Amino acid sequence: MHIFATTTALLLFAAAGFIVQANVIKTINDDELVKLFHSHSNLVVLFSKQNCNDCDKLEAVLANLKQEVKDNLEAEIVKLSGSQMTRLYSPTKEPAVVFFRHGVPLLYDGPINEDALIGKFVQNKDPNVKELSDENFEHLTQASSGATTGDWFIMFYTSNCVDCQRLTAVWEAVSADLKARMNVARIQKDGKGIETATRFRIEDVPAFIFLRQGKFYRYEVGKYDIKSFVKFAQEWYKNTSPESVPVPPSPFDQIVDRSVYYLKNLPALVDELYTNYSTLYYALVGSFIFVVLGFTAAIVLAGITRMKAASKSKKTKVKKAK
Repeated sequence: MHIFATTTALLLFAAAGFIVQANVIKTINDDELVKLFHSHSNLVVLFSKQNCNDCDKLEAVLANLKQEVKDNLEAEIVKLSGSQMTRLYSPTKEPAVVFFRHGVPLLYDGPINEDALIGKFVQNKDPNVKELSDENFEHLTQASSGATTGDWFIMFYTSNCVDCQRLTAVWEAVSADLKARMNVARIQKDGKGIETATRFRIEDVPAFIFLRQGKFYRYEVGKYDIKSFVKFAQEWYKNTSPESVPVPPSPFDQIVDRSVYYLKNLPALVDELYTNYSTLYYALVGSFIFVVLGFTAAIVLAGITRMKAASKSKKTKVKKAK
């Protein structure tokens, strides 16, 4: 009887230990997180910190969702404490829950409860933000023709804009909150969206415009949080001055706009080339000088040849005259 009781106690203790272990979220560091990005398509990350009650509450809720997240999303839940990477995904810092789908982050902005968390994740298994370009902008948005594809909330960004990169997870969250009502997209101002940025007179980034029924509204609130973006698209835009959507540029206008853009940014491009690729810079400069010299030499030789031909022709005429 004593042996049976002891065995039972040990089994219960082991079972309790297994349950506790099952509900513990693994803590990793920044380097380990980067490695997980390469080995996991989906990943739920809790960015936490020490002495944070909200962080502890969120961790407890996520711990109870470990199996459900694995079954429904094929994802693992991990935790980072005091991570330097938090600022890349959450403007308000810890606590923050970010759902990575094939590397694309979605910042969770709902209440701290199991149903809300798993519901948001399941409904947004795939990225929602659409990528626009000069080639597909008018076709997809129908901005200047009255928009039969619905309203569009668009972010302009550049490849070297740090603030734009930090808004990736926020913009995905905005798209998740608005996807039943409108389209949320982004377009690269210094890449495949040069003409479109010029068309809407976009100077600084990040910049945002809201397209609705042939008009557009500039987001100039100055707040880059999810709730502010969502409220603007739902109602705040009515408090700003609408602007008529400019007509799409002609092919000639596109060539001119692109030329103006490159000429305007040529000093910065040359400086960046010199700073980061000095060998290539000197090679290109040398090639340019070689081409210029060669072209000049060709012109000079052509001129000399023509002069000799003219002189020979003149002598021939003189001989014939005699």
